[in-house]
Amino acid sequence: MIQFVVYGEPVAQGRPKFSTAGGFTRAYDPAKSRDYKDYVRLAAREYAPAALLEGALGIAITAYRSTPKSFSKKKAAEAERGEILPVTKPDADNYLKGVKDALKGIIWKDDSQVVDAFVRKRYSNRPRIEVKIKELT
Repeated sequence: MIQFVVYGEPVAQGRPKFSTAGGFTRAYDPAKSRDYKDYVRLAAREYAPAALLEGALGIAITAYRSTPKSFSKKKAAEAERGEILPVTKPDADNYLKGVKDALKGIIWKDDSQVVDAFVRKRYSNRPRIEVKIKELT
């Protein structure tokens, strides 16, 4: 099993942006998503296997978002304990998409190898994303 933590405020995969050049439409990642993927790659390199993983993989991600400043001390403590959950945007699966894209070529050959995925959003005073990857074969 490969486990690592990406510290800092989690960034969900943004919607692609489009531009037209020379009559051709091109899609690209928003700068914020692209920069965060680079940061995830940097954190993951330390835990990368000698050879890229092949075969079926499972991934579990927990995105710990910053506790909103508008929360009272009592409400913030409840959020830290997991009693209040972040039901606001972005969607949990968008965190997964960004991490999966970032790990291609670092941990595995292609993110299509991920056949099991588990994603959670939580609040924390220490924002981060915890990643666990397991070979299933």
